[in-house]
Amino acid sequence: MTTIIEGTRDGRAAVDKAMSLLASFGQDAATGVGVSELARRADLSKSTTHRVLAMLERNGVVERTGTNYRLGARLHDLGSSVYAPGEERIRDQLIPFLTDLYGATQETVHLACLHGSDVVYLAKLYGHRQMASPSRIGGRLPAHCTGVGKALLAYHPDGAQRALSGPLRRYTDRTIVDPDALTAELDRVRRDGIAFESGEAQMGLSCIAVPVLGPHGSAVAALSVSGPTGRLDVRKHSATLRRIAAAAARVLPRTVPGDRPRTAPVAAWSANHALAC
Repeated sequence: MTTIIEGTRDGRAAVDKAMSLLASFGQDAATGVGVSELARRADLSKSTTHRVLAMLERNGVVERTGTNYRLGARLHDLGSSVYAPGEERIRDQLIPFLTDLYGATQETVHLACLHGSDVVYLAKLYGHRQMASPSRIGGRLPAHCTGVGKALLAYHPDGAQRALSGPLRRYTDRTIVDPDALTAELDRVRRDGIAFESGEAQMGLSCIAVPVLGPHGSAVAALSVSGPTGRLDVRKHSATLRRIAAAAARVLPRTVPGDRPRTAPVAAWSANHALAC
């Protein structure tokens, strides 16, 4: 066992096997999966699966439930440490406004924040008319292809520069992948105070989003309404979003994680980029 986990020759292979097993839990992460099924999903032998699961169990990453295994509490703790301090408080403060937003629109609504150049979904509410979408609570998506992401990037020059400096992944034919086009889009979002996304993350899915601004003018979070492109009432929901986001901003304390005085606008990156070219 020691040789498999710590030895120089097999150390990387052991990590790969452990990651394959963890990914194999899928939708059964909370309820549990048997060893034989995990071995099949991870394409490992049953004996190897037993050994790696024993190592993961000793470290609290998985735990037994009868003859099955499920993901352990330590994995949740490790995942939670990725997020910035204070986000749970922000989520708790803004959930009532997300509920108001759903009540007013009866469409899928999101609360999200920015991590680097990605958005993380803190909460999601939906009803019987939900359309399948790539968003999920705790999940991430690149900010440039989502409504909440553009609403956040427009008020976060550092995040915008990170997004604009790297490759912009194309999800559909409508995804903005040109840095100059994205810069212009963020300028418009900052000017109008609202972001739109139509089929950029998933064809047929549209989204309207607004930032929730902290006392210093940074976007602490963003609220959005999404739904099928032909059904989403952009004009009606835009007014609702603005009203609820303004009310949400008023309940934020004077000191909010991630809120700081706004610096140079994102357009400054475009000028620097032009000089570099």
